[in-house]
Amino acid sequence: MTDSVRVRPLADRDWDAVVALERDAYTGLGLSEGRAALESRAAASPDTCFVVDIGARTAGYVLALPYPPHRWPDLTRAEEAATAFPAGNLHLHDIVVAPGLRRRGLARHLLHHLTGTARTRGDERISLVAVGGTERFWSARGFVAEPGVVPEGAYGGEAVYMSKPVPAHPAHPDHPAHPSLSPSPNPPPFLREVS
Repeated sequence: MTDSVRVRPLADRDWDAVVALERDAYTGLGLSEGRAALESRAAASPDTCFVVDIGARTAGYVLALPYPPHRWPDLTRAEEAATAFPAGNLHLHDIVVAPGLRRRGLARHLLHHLTGTARTRGDERISLVAVGGTERFWSARGFVAEPGVVPEGAYGGEAVYMSKPVPAHPAHPDHPAHPSLSPSPNPPPFLREVS
């Protein structure tokens, strides 16, 4: 990959690409939310939603918003912009990388950026709901499963609430703050908080 990789805030011009990525990742699981719901989540917390670009191409995105522990967005409703939860827990609602660009570390770039954002905000934890059998993927990234939190049938089958503490400090100098774009072992086809 010779094009530059850049994580930046999600902008209005990104919505067509974000909606297409989300639809492709979640329609088969019956979890696609549609544009209005996705936009409402970003509008509720614009400072915690990002895209990753490779050159001029939007290669992936992450939507995250503050939520109390053991709570998550309702996939059947748009987010209420007026809902303002205090810092403490940042819920990673959705993270998707384009199919042809997976296994290149782009999700790690997004997750690293989100972790830094959570640290800056003063969040103590990042939570998510692993779907579609992605629990092992998230466990390998430090998230711990909390079985029984997500009701049966919510977020499809095999949905598991997971969380991890936000590290107090950025990565050690021996471990670069921005991981390389080396292939990631066994990534899921998508990542959602519901990844």
